[in-house]
Amino acid sequence: MDRLSLHAEERQILGKKVKRLRKDGKLPAHVFGKALDSESVAVVTADFLKTFLLAGETGVIELKIGSEKIRPVLVRDVQYDPIGGQPIHIDFYQVDLTKKVKVSVPLLLIGEAPEKVHLGEAILLQTLNEVEVEALPADLIEKIEVDTSLLKEIDDAITIGQLSYDREKLTIAIDSEEIVVKLAPAVTAQMEKLLEEQAAEAAAVQAETAVPAEGPASAEATAGEEGEAPAEQPAGEPKEGEEKAS
Repeated sequence: MDRLSLHAEERQILGKKVKRLRKDGKLPAHVFGKALDSESVAVVTADFLKTFLLAGETGVIELKIGSEKIRPVLVRDVQYDPIGGQPIHIDFYQVDLTKKVKVSVPLLLIGEAPEKVHLGEAILLQTLNEVEVEALPADLIEKIEVDTSLLKEIDDAITIGQLSYDREKLTIAIDSEEIVVKLAPAVTAQMEKLLEEQAAEAAAVQAETAVPAEGPASAEATAGEEGEAPAEQPAGEPKEGEEKAS
């Protein structure tokens, strides 16, 4: 990656007063590194955004502080305003160009999606989005590309050992058999079993509600269906076959 440069100025404004810097179109920042004292600086916001777009977190930037000091740095962290989303602070990490550093590099999927994905039979399952690499600062790369067009059949996978990168300059401390992306079935066996169980339960419930329960009708229902209930015997009247008391 080509070396980029960014101008910075020493900063005396600290604490809550840095709001004034942001209003003037500048960002507060710190420069730190091994065996180095942290230094407070400020950079022009527009210049930093242009440089950061090209360098990312793996490109070495020549940070020119004032008119004399030049420090090779990496952008270690950028803090953003949670409401507006604008950058509000930067951490630059000064590196020794003769010693290796460890950084995270994103894994970018490229290539035409497999045919089975277009047919809805499979999905691309990316299990790793980035890897930590070790390299000299000048040998760091922005990303590692993963060609998914190599995947043809269900359960085909691309592992760390199959990635294309310069193994003489970069070291990835992950097992070579670790899967980066695989062609997985659109519906897994576990999901199919669950769907079958749910369908069976639904069918059983439907069968139970479709057949009414059988049983003897109540006495009131029977009487209402077969005829009128007998009239009640008036009080004091003799029953049939009995004489009325005189």
